[in-house]
Amino acid sequence: MSVSIRLKRMGKKKQPFYRVVVADSRSPRDGRFIDIIGTYDPKKDPAEIVIKEEKALEWLRTGAKPSDTVRSLLSKKGIMKKFDEEKRASQGE
Repeated sequence: MSVSIRLKRMGKKKQPFYRVVVADSRSPRDGRFIDIIGTYDPKKDPAEIVIKEEKALEWLRTGAKPSDTVRSLLSKKGIMKKFDEEKRASQGE
């Protein structure tokens, strides 16, 4: 089973709001998920990104693959940088 970190659309028509979820890659976009790790609200100015850093790092360590959009959100929050540093430190030993 491959696990992905992706967005789940919420909100009304023309008012998108997204949850950042961990889901089986075979499940539908707004279908079943394993865990909620944050939210993303693109309608606010600036866009509001709330991600639980420890949960995100834990899922990345276990092999979850982020979608392109989620990877960009994680980069903006500095989580991908921490993950890459951890990965390099463990490989260097």
